[in-house]
Amino acid sequence: MKFSDKTCIVTGGGSGIGRSVCEAFAREGATLAIADVNVSGAETTAREVASHGRKAVPIKVDVTDPTDVTIMVERVEKKLGGIDILVNCAGVREIAPFLEITFQEWKRVIDVNLTGTFLCSQAVARHMAKRHISGNIINIASVAGMMGVPNRPAYCASKHAVVGLTKEMALELGPINIRVNAVAPSTIETPLSADRFSDPQFLERLKKAFPLGRWGMPREVAALVLFLASNESVFITGAVYLIDGGYMAGRGI
Repeated sequence: MKFSDKTCIVTGGGSGIGRSVCEAFAREGATLAIADVNVSGAETTAREVASHGRKAVPIKVDVTDPTDVTIMVERVEKKLGGIDILVNCAGVREIAPFLEITFQEWKRVIDVNLTGTFLCSQAVARHMAKRHISGNIINIASVAGMMGVPNRPAYCASKHAVVGLTKEMALELGPINIRVNAVAPSTIETPLSADRFSDPQFLERLKKAFPLGRWGMPREVAALVLFLASNESVFITGAVYLIDGGYMAGRGI
């Protein structure tokens, strides 16, 4: 098992991509801290992890709250020891035109997607530096962090910023043996995007947007995350990996 001696925090681990990431790490032997503002979701994931015979600690955390994040790291350190891997999966989005999005909607998305990634990464990186851990931080970005998407002004801004933050962190943390990379999915079938999958006409248009003829699944994103966290990627840092079914390769005429 690739991660039998590793401890991993996954934010947003209570559902969607985060849950699949937790399950994938568990299958490869990792010990997990499952952090989510929805503690019941985190507890459900913890039970799934336990079914693989791995230890998992569910933790309620608001990633936008510096105190909550500090307490999370302290709890993981006390219960599980050193933290080797952080996966920043916690995220939200809005659907609102630029001229109509409210400040509250804007702030919520920026706070969770960008500030949450910053706070968790800083707290965990400080822990890794103190313990001289060769660590891994993996941020969940998006194709919306590399292009514009209508009616997603805050989401696009936050994910572009996550891409930039990933590169900056890689520059500063590389010399202390902490690698930082990002994964940029396109449309993935998760609870966050469930509303988009109830319209058959939309689904047909969506299929045509992808050269592979389909959208992605959380387990496929999880597989890429595991690669970036593994020893198979030891010379990779500051990279942003698309996982998009060819979506950003271009458009057919």
